[in-house]
Amino acid sequence: METQKFDITSSQSNITWVGKKVTGAHDGTIDLKRGEIVVSDNKLIKGFFIVDTTSIKILDITDPETNAQFAGHLASDDFFSSQQFPEAVLEIISVSDNHVEGNLTIKGITNRIAFDTIVRVENGVLRADARIIIDRTKYDMKFRSGNFFTNLGDTLIYNDFELQVTIIASLRQEILSLV
Repeated sequence: METQKFDITSSQSNITWVGKKVTGAHDGTIDLKRGEIVVSDNKLIKGFFIVDTTSIKILDITDPETNAQFAGHLASDDFFSSQQFPEAVLEIISVSDNHVEGNLTIKGITNRIAFDTIVRVENGVLRADARIIIDRTKYDMKFRSGNFFTNLGDTLIYNDFELQVTIIASLRQEILSLV
């Protein structure tokens, strides 16, 4: 049984997000800062990822002023509280086949999440792809949620948002000391 550690290559990895509301959806990206994936016999066994919440970008709003206003709102306490909590962390705690369970911490609040992933290792490079659905209200993001407010009509924002994650990681080159 060979265990290998991979360091995430942030510049080649990407996370896209989609948030939906009654009248449509918004989408964008968020940057992965760093992380580690551990595999045994080419199967995922554990890992962690750190996401930069200050890097949220909106792709579907092209007007610069409206885009900046929306980005500021996502960074505010209504959503990610990015100034106080500049990082979100996912720690993988168990894996069975391609089903992953982990602890996700956003705004200092940790909840268990589960998702499926596909992991491939070839020539010292790991690629992992996953679609993760997150209930924002579990992380104190209640803005225009039907769970907390009534009579929202067409201003309601759905509680779940989706992340499409692609991780590229390189095999860690352990340095051996000769004594």
